[in-house]
Amino acid sequence: MGKKRKQITQLYYSINDYLLITLGLVLYAFGWTAFILSNEIVTGGVTGICALIFFSTGLPVSVSYIAINIVLLIIAFKVLGAKYLIKTVFGVVGLSVLLTLFQYVFTEPILKGEPAMAIVIGGILCGAGLGLIFSGNGSSGGTDIIASVVNKYRNISIGRAMIFCDFIIIGSSYFLFHSVDKIVFSFVEMLVCNYVLDMVLNGNRQSVQFFIFSPKYDEICERIISDIGRGCTILDGTGGYSHKSVKVVVVLAKKSESVAIFRLVKQIDNKAFISQSTVRGVYGEGFDPIKT
Repeated sequence: MGKKRKQITQLYYSINDYLLITLGLVLYAFGWTAFILSNEIVTGGVTGICALIFFSTGLPVSVSYIAINIVLLIIAFKVLGAKYLIKTVFGVVGLSVLLTLFQYVFTEPILKGEPAMAIVIGGILCGAGLGLIFSGNGSSGGTDIIASVVNKYRNISIGRAMIFCDFIIIGSSYFLFHSVDKIVFSFVEMLVCNYVLDMVLNGNRQSVQFFIFSPKYDEICERIISDIGRGCTILDGTGGYSHKSVKVVVVLAKKSESVAIFRLVKQIDNKAFISQSTVRGVYGEGFDPIKT
């Protein structure tokens, strides 16, 4: 029975991952094609390289995109494993199909005469799309693979790793268009995209730290463990004014769990003193894996 339940759980998470990846691919392809490519802006990543090839030779973006990703998929197989490769192939093929479709539909900019607004909207859509793809443990290929490899071995965010890959690609667009304006637009899109990517990817991973002062610390600690599923640490303290011994409950939890913790403490002791602070990173069991 336990084995069957585990298989059902794995199937649920697998389906959820592919739904997230699919939605992310649609957002990215739509934002990049309708708002960025149609305005002749070259972004970073392999799609940026494909855009350069398209503007200089007329070769469809989807064709060069698949060709370049074949090499990167070999790297993904050796470094990130077969499980990652399956989802990456799904992402590459899916994005290629969507790019072909959207490139055929959006031959002209949706926002005519508003390149700045188009770039911002396109960057938001692309960043959100990539965030959903990475949340589903997938990849759209391209420099995403390089960024994922760096993120695996170094404590560097995926968005930041992609910035380094994008600088060279964007800068090379000057030799094609000889336009500083287009390079500026490209960098704006890159910053917006990577900011939104990190927000989507890390928004649910933000953690908080609680210091709870209450004479009912035992009950509070037991309820947090049983109801919230978070461990507690009880510290000994001394009041600076009263010089009386006090117990302090320390809890590390996800930001999304903070409201539930406040409600639980209030039910037990509505006169409890609580301090909540945002934690930059929490690593270990129940949180993010430790990276060195």
